[in-house]
Amino acid sequence: KVTGYLDDCTCDVETIDAFNNYKLFPRLNQLLESDYFRYYKVNLKKPCPFWDDSSHCGMRDCAVQPCPSDEVPDGIRSGSFKYSEEANNHHEECEEAERLGAVDDSLSTATREAVLQWTRHDDSSESFCEADDIYSPDAEYVDLLLNPERYTGYKGPDAWKIWNSIYEENCFKPQNVKRPLASGRGDDGGQTFYKWLKGVCVEKRAFYRLISGLHASINIHLSARYLLQDTWSEKRWGPNVTEFQQRFDEVLTRGEGPRRLKNLYFLYLIELRALSKVLPFFERPGFQLYTGNESQDAEMKDLLLEILHLAKSFPLHFDENSFFAGNKKEAAKLKEEFRLHFKNISKIMDCVGCFKCRLWGKLQTQGLGTALKILFSENLIEKIPESGPSYGFQLTRQEIVALFNAFGRVSTSVKELENFRNILQNMR
Repeated sequence: KVTGYLDDCTCDVETIDAFNNYKLFPRLNQLLESDYFRYYKVNLKKPCPFWDDSSHCGMRDCAVQPCPSDEVPDGIRSGSFKYSEEANNHHEECEEAERLGAVDDSLSTATREAVLQWTRHDDSSESFCEADDIYSPDAEYVDLLLNPERYTGYKGPDAWKIWNSIYEENCFKPQNVKRPLASGRGDDGGQTFYKWLKGVCVEKRAFYRLISGLHASINIHLSARYLLQDTWSEKRWGPNVTEFQQRFDEVLTRGEGPRRLKNLYFLYLIELRALSKVLPFFERPGFQLYTGNESQDAEMKDLLLEILHLAKSFPLHFDENSFFAGNKKEAAKLKEEFRLHFKNISKIMDCVGCFKCRLWGKLQTQGLGTALKILFSENLIEKIPESGPSYGFQLTRQEIVALFNAFGRVSTSVKELENFRNILQNMR
């Protein structure tokens, strides 16, 4: 059902599918498996700044720091005594979240030493601005390949509260305009909402569509890497068609599913445009993806530049010149609002109860934030000198890793969509 042209763009779905699935996706995957891009520094212990996070043990305390067995009373552990039903349920939730939501934060000694070297190199080479929070004693490097984004069992009221807070308070939407399919409300099929969306300026409409596209992308990952089998002999993850249809089928979602998927393609175009614009920053001879392994670093920089040139060659780029193009004073005010709304969303990620979801939520919002930073810094990027430090425009290693991994997630979603299309066609 998702075909043809996208709103606010001159691009169509079919062009993106062909470009992504057969040209860009395989190269990007190879890049993201390299040492430079697989380690991401993140603080998963920051408290939620917006509400008292009373998530139960299963989703909060146990996910990264599993309940130590010696702290669980013998009676519960062995099941020999029947304590209250609540205590038993609590323990089961603990175990469930520990299995599915746990973040594997193990790094080998060699990797830890290498990571220290990279940091020293980055700090000494140029005056990077301090990325959010990475100098906190609670921030740790996580191996993204050991912690793939997939279904973790995190759902229900806690997950709904996160997305509801993002849409209701951070998408420029007035309270009296109800989102389509928002739970427990009389729904007019989204007419009021889409009338409102059509009437707002292109920047506010784009903001909503980026968040909706990010939400769709995350839901595709969860549907594509679902826990299909969980026995003592093996765990098997794979596509869950029923889960996918519940979120995206046109009939089951009363027309919302295809809109969500079109917003995913819109997000793809925005992040792809950012990659095409940031090429001068990475092309400088002095820039290197430093890990200390000289031959691999050179090889990965070549692959990175190949991906960025490929991004630049895309024939139907989004034209960001329509953004903030009106009255200069009004445009500056709107741009600042845009930035603050987005910053708020990145803070909401510290309220996500499941640590693995929090990890990928933080990474993907930072990646999209970096893409927006690039698009809003075009004048600075044009002035980057061919050699020497780039004082006007800067990206930290943290932002670089987030930018490419976030785009890798969106690229994977577009590829997984093709897979779901094929599965559904074969089922008919």
